[in-house]
This record gives sequence, structure tokens and C-alpha cells, in this order.
Amino acid sequence: MRIIIRYFFRGLRLVLTPIVLLVEKLTTPKGKERSEQEQKQVDEACKSLALYQFAACPFCVKVRKEIARLNLNIELRDAKNNDEHRDALLNGGGRVKVPCLRIEEGDKVQWMYESDDINQYLEQRFA
Repeated sequence: MRIIIRYFFRGLRLVLTPIVLLVEKLTTPKGKERSEQEQKQVDEACKSLALYQFAACPFCVKVRKEIARLNLNIELRDAKNNDEHRDALLNGGGRVKVPCLRIEEGDKVQWMYESDDINQYLEQRFA
């Protein structure tokens, strides 16, 4: 019975993943307009940020839409298919849970989980 349930959910993921990604592509908002100088400053600030995520995770989609809306160039790190990123998330943040925003401030690193917290942080810092 256990194996049937496992294959059911794998099949469900196979069906839903393309749908989630298509809906994300169709509903992602247009990026915020900034002057060239302002955008350079934002891009420089984004160099200290990295988002650990899975492609089809609905909470990661929510954060990626906010990143697109604010026109941020934050590095996206796939913690599902890249063992190096997965290990960094586990060792740095303490658990493999996405989305997770890695925030570097000088020699201090903060790991922020929860999509609502990440979106609120990005809104406050870059809006």
C-alpha cells in the first residue's frame, strides 16, 4: 500500500509541475521601473542575497513573483537538483526547507525561511 501511495504522489507531481510553472510564467508581474542609477544600486545590494528554492514549489513561486515585481537580480539556487546548494542550505540554515533567503551582511549570514517573511523583507528593503 505504501508503494502505491508513493507512486501516486510522484505521478501527481509529474502532472502538476508543468502546470505550476506555466501559471507562474503567465502570471508573473512586470518589474518595477527604476532609473539606471537606482537599478545599479539595487543590483549591487542584491549581490548579498541568494534564494534557495525548488522550481515547482508554490511558496517558491510566490517569492519569485515578488522578486520579479520588485525587479531584483537575486541569485536563484536550486536546492533540489544541486547537491552543493542543498548541502549549503542544510549546513548554513540548519534544514532543507524552501524557500530560504540567504542574507549576507558583512561577515554575518542570516537564513530566512517562510515565503511571507521573505516577501515582507524584500518589500521593506527594495520597494
